[in-house]
Amino acid sequence: MSKTFTLGEAQTLLPVVEALLRRAQEAQSRAAQLEYEMQQLSHRIFLYGGLHVEVSVAARRRAEREKAVQEARDTLAEIDSIGVQVKDLEEGLLDFPYVMDGRTVLLCWKLGEAGITHWHTEEEGFAGRKPLDARFGKPERLN
Repeated sequence: MSKTFTLGEAQTLLPVVEALLRRAQEAQSRAAQLEYEMQQLSHRIFLYGGLHVEVSVAARRRAEREKAVQEARDTLAEIDSIGVQVKDLEEGLLDFPYVMDGRTVLLCWKLGEAGITHWHTEEEGFAGRKPLDARFGKPERLN
């Protein structure tokens, strides 16, 4: 069984996981920008039938992109190792598994929200999120 959280644990962990999420987003954004720059260079080379390219500069940019991609992967792996699920990196959607009435549901948080105020089942996903209610006042734990 995967890790589950109480509502209190998830709320307490939220600032740490939010910081990791932001780091992964920034790394992904850097990687995308560097990839775009490399594609633009390739396109110019193609259009002009060749260009004088400083190979060391191009290699450095490619290495920077690879480093940013790896940083994003490593940060996402760190979030996953905590037991939190990243559902959408770009949107900043996180789910914290929670046991309610003997089954696992997901406490749902989106970047920009002050705290965890919604939940949904795995089947419903983000579109089916509902506000927390009295059932979340007595958290259950299976592990």
